[in-house]
Amino acid sequence: DCHLLRFSKADGGSFWMLIDCGVHSSVRGGSDMIDRVVADIATQTRHLDVIVVTHEHTDHLSGFATAAEAFKAFTVGEVWMAWTEKPGDPQARQIDKYKQQALAALQMTSQRLDGAAALSPHVAALRSGLDALLGFNFGAKGDRVRAARDAVERLAGGHVRYCEPADPPITIAGLPGLRIYVLGPPRDDNLLGITEQSSAMYQPAFGAGGPVAQALTAAFGAAAAEAGAPDLAAPFDPNAGTDLQRLAASAAPPDDIAPEIAAFARDHYFGPAPIPAPAIRSRRRTKTVDKKEHDQSWRRIDHDWLGVSADLAMQLDDRTNNTSLVLAFELTDTRRVLLFAGDAQAGNWLSWQDTRWTVDGHPVTGPDLLARTVFYKVGHHGSHNATLKEKGLELMTSKDLSAFIPTNQKDAKKIGWSQMPFASILEALDERCAERVIRADDPWVADAEAKPGFQTPSGSIRALRHQPGLWVELELA
Repeated sequence: DCHLLRFSKADGGSFWMLIDCGVHSSVRGGSDMIDRVVADIATQTRHLDVIVVTHEHTDHLSGFATAAEAFKAFTVGEVWMAWTEKPGDPQARQIDKYKQQALAALQMTSQRLDGAAALSPHVAALRSGLDALLGFNFGAKGDRVRAARDAVERLAGGHVRYCEPADPPITIAGLPGLRIYVLGPPRDDNLLGITEQSSAMYQPAFGAGGPVAQALTAAFGAAAAEAGAPDLAAPFDPNAGTDLQRLAASAAPPDDIAPEIAAFARDHYFGPAPIPAPAIRSRRRTKTVDKKEHDQSWRRIDHDWLGVSADLAMQLDDRTNNTSLVLAFELTDTRRVLLFAGDAQAGNWLSWQDTRWTVDGHPVTGPDLLARTVFYKVGHHGSHNATLKEKGLELMTSKDLSAFIPTNQKDAKKIGWSQMPFASILEALDERCAERVIRADDPWVADAEAKPGFQTPSGSIRALRHQPGLWVELELA
């Protein structure tokens, strides 16, 4: 995701806003592509009035780290972030505590799996999926996405606006024709925890780390486990049972472990070192001695318990998306709206139903802004839970609606997301937008001479230009 917006000022100048700048760490050549993107932005402007950071995922922020030197050539007026990033906010601190503990637990899980000699097919698949999801939070060199977020703050000299729906609509000096509404993320923990389109609800999204993260960190014996917290991964109370890892790590049983327990573990779980299986030959047949009679390690499930990390990884990914800063840009002369939803998922969208403001004595609501939306930056690359139906796309009733999806289906499949973008959402967008839907991987985008399958001007799109492999430019009205 990387979107450069230009608004015409009353004095004839330009107001520039950059919303995100990043690529997933698994995309081959992604950093080089971002370098080209940043260089191209510099040909348009060296001053960015606002940089918007929607949420902490590398596919939205990596460029501020990998192209840090290039960004130093820009001047930046202000950075906008969601209230969830505000350092002194108690609720934001709880969210950050959850994220950091979950990330620590998942990184330790990944390291343990990477060092394993042999994995079952199930656990091997877990390792691949976990590495892909951690790519959102750690770059190719292992740096956390937090470093990229902090780099953005430094560009603006610490001038950061933390935005939330309770704020009045934002107006900008010199731009009398623009009003900006903050739709999300909500303050309601329950809504932040709803990441699927169904009514199923998770536990409150951001407690003190969460039981799964606590269990993993405790099981690793890591310092990330809170002092005095029970080991939720242990099968027995602390005064019962024996730590199998201690037995495995010791040539001789520790003094505090009963000899009969150590002998049982050796005979049934560790066994003597495997020996070559001799063949017993006779005139009638050849029989191979089963090496399992000598080596009992096949009975162990050393890494299977790490499967619980899959749920934690998905929750962290989805809930971080749900903290996306969502902005609705109202062009006040026509009352038309441009919607940039970040990667907001179900709970974020649901919160807009009850969001309202009073402007010039008249009520403005979330559904009202959706009804007037003429351009939609499709959420989360078109994934299944990032564009709601009845309380989302079906509320966008303007006949001039158009949409852009920053997605590449081939890259998504390589990462393991076979349904991104989601077919049903694509069909609904085509219908509601009269096929004025642009995907970053549309074949025509890669051809300098080609044009989209719809006419321009059409709907909210007044003009369209593109440079293969770099950008698509729209004039919207």
